[in-house]
Amino acid sequence: MNSDTEKDLKQLLAYTSYQKIYVITGKTDLRKGIDGLATFVKEEFDLDPFNNALFLFCGTKMDRFKALVWESDGFLLFYKRLENGRLLWPRKDSAAKLITQTQLKRFLQGFPLSPSVQPATIGAWY
Repeated sequence: MNSDTEKDLKQLLAYTSYQKIYVITGKTDLRKGIDGLATFVKEEFDLDPFNNALFLFCGTKMDRFKALVWESDGFLLFYKRLENGRLLWPRKDSAAKLITQTQLKRFLQGFPLSPSVQPATIGAWY
């Protein structure tokens, strides 16, 4: 992880200790602001945007994302645009995928949320 990405991640995680981290898969209209994203979380996924959770959104271009979190006195909205590279954002369907802080760190380093190598099944070789 380069120093800028590591610094950004530390800033993102330093504001509060999130109980949950959700990646909103698919494409989100990043023209939405705080109210639009909070309403989207509530109406589309039946999640409470006020429950100390971090919500991550990505639009059509996978070189930028937004993060929304409620603090005790208001919402905090982060916006990040990568100068080089793209995120491996899950696109199959629109869902709220619960992840850990370790998964978030690896995801922002460029690793996919789902492993591309599946566990082997034991075959009848013997």
